[in-house]
Amino acid sequence: MKSVLFPAFAGALLAMSGAALADTPVSALTDLNVRAGPGPQYPVIGVLAAGQSATLRGCIEGSKWCTIAEGGGNGWVYSDYVAGDFGGSRVVVTRRPAEAGIAVVAPPVDDTYTDDYTGAIVASDPVDPIARPPAEVGTYVTTHRVDPVYLEGEVVTGATLPDTVELREIPDYNYRYVYVNNQPALVDPGTRRIVYVMR
Repeated sequence: MKSVLFPAFAGALLAMSGAALADTPVSALTDLNVRAGPGPQYPVIGVLAAGQSATLRGCIEGSKWCTIAEGGGNGWVYSDYVAGDFGGSRVVVTRRPAEAGIAVVAPPVDDTYTDDYTGAIVASDPVDPIARPPAEVGTYVTTHRVDPVYLEGEVVTGATLPDTVELREIPDYNYRYVYVNNQPALVDPGTRRIVYVMR
């Protein structure tokens, strides 16, 4: 899995509001997209691999989107899938205590930012992805691209898609596929859980 690489322009999207608080070391719980902005509508600029460390710079108030720094660059991650040490305990950032001291950052002022989604990906404990699918499955998914659906959350293995998301069949294959948040993923049709993210 590739490490996250951030272009310099991503750092320009960050705007701290109020007094800057201490940066917090965090690590990814699963392979996690790092985006150019706080939401699935922003492009993926890298991947924070499971277990890889980064520095949490702050989170948008009332949102699960947080900004991190790693490898000399900045980007945005969904806080359900990063954890840090808060009060002597390892805690998922979304569930951090109120007195955690995380800085509040302002969302970017651009035409792309929105916090209005038609549904949400249901976060759950990350799972190991299935083995890399056969090449013909990858070819089928990329040549039969469908319009993406945008949901609050991030595309990771183990997450569950709502019933409103239409899953597409793959000939002679057990799993279905969908483009969610512009990321192709394979889904178990019985549980609607993501079993593989195609990067």
